Amino acid sequence: MKKSFYRVLLSMMIIAVLCASSAWPLDLHTWSEDEMTTLKSLWIGSLPPVPADPSNKYSVDPKAVAFGKKLFFDNRLSGNLKVSCATCHPANMNFADNLPLAHGMGTTTRRTMPLIGMAYQTWLFWDGRKDSLWAQALGPIESPVEHGFTRTQCASIIIEHHKKDYEELFGPLPALSKRDLPASAKPSPEEPSALKAWVSIPRDKKKAINRIYTNMGKAIAAFVQTIMPTPSRFDDYVEAALKNDFSRMVKTLANDEVKGLRLFIGKAKCTNCHSGPLFTNGEFHNIGLTQPENLPPDAGRSDAIAKVLADEFNCMSEYSDARRADCSELRFIDTDTYKYIGAFKTPTLRNVAERAPYMRAGQISTLEKVLEFYRDLKPGQRSADLEHGELNDLQLQQLEAFLRTLSAPLDFAK
Repeated sequence: MKKSFYRVLLSMMIIAVLCASSAWPLDLHTWSEDEMTTLKSLWIGSLPPVPADPSNKYSVDPKAVAFGKKLFFDNRLSGNLKVSCATCHPANMNFADNLPLAHGMGTTTRRTMPLIGMAYQTWLFWDGRKDSLWAQALGPIESPVEHGFTRTQCASIIIEHHKKDYEELFGPLPALSKRDLPASAKPSPEEPSALKAWVSIPRDKKKAINRIYTNMGKAIAAFVQTIMPTPSRFDDYVEAALKNDFSRMVKTLANDEVKGLRLFIGKAKCTNCHSGPLFTNGEFHNIGLTQPENLPPDAGRSDAIAKVLADEFNCMSEYSDARRADCSELRFIDTDTYKYIGAFKTPTLRNVAERAPYMRAGQISTLEKVLEFYRDLKPGQRSADLEHGELNDLQLQQLEAFLRTLSAPLDFAK
């Protein structure tokens, strides 16, 4: 009898100790109704269908996807025949490189932006200077430090190497002779000789060249639109939670990972900016990060507002397939340039652990240091969006453990 009594007493004491501990699974994996709503909002199963792009009528055409993939990996679309879109966005590295600053023909002033789920984004690039995937695809081609190419050279490559694919999708190529396609021609005020060569081309020929160029962008965009995340361990955990499968929840995430998740949606307030299934609100924030001394001043979104409004390839341009009424984001863009000085786009956190270094110019080398940066911001350096509460070193480790659960292979058109 005494032995039974002591066994019961010992069991009760063990249960009491476990219940008092934050590691007790039942307590750790129990979520309130509000917390479950937040978890579901971050779950990949809540990702809606890819929104239609009215400015690109080819965006879901399988032929455009296949043609765009060829162009994405084509090194001939560069001044040295060595650079393609995949140079900075290699498929085997989550479509983002591991350099602090992107490098093509030369070195840029910003980090390569991840392409995961970009079809859901309104504004493209770190500063949002483009308003569609196809317009974004065109920018690097004529950049001297990226592809170092011109739209006239692109037209020549299409005519010489991609005629069949192009015409099956977009119809007959316009009649353009070699004389109509001077290699150095592009409308770049920063490059007077290239601008002079472009201005010398007859107006109808320039329009034909621009049409080939924009169609290239639309095909590349159709491929990039297929680059999507797949369910990560975090998503498996949320799915188990939605099904009340406690056993699966415990097996899917470790205790520190769950504690990090609790911090992420709670005390650390990370969802102020990293919300939704792609873990980004798609907005622009000045996070108080110092511009590297070896780089020129960068006003970010503030300077990009005028650029996207004046872009020859924006949603309301003659090369867009959209009606003016379809371009509400551009028509009602927030033009408060002062508000956006030093503000940059919030990137997705999907696969974030796989793509160091971090921030717009690769200023921070590890996830650990990113979290320390946010934690250590002084009150005068951060806005209400960046108020992360008082977090200790252990909690930062738990947050990092959670962020690593967001990694998973990417899905894209093969």
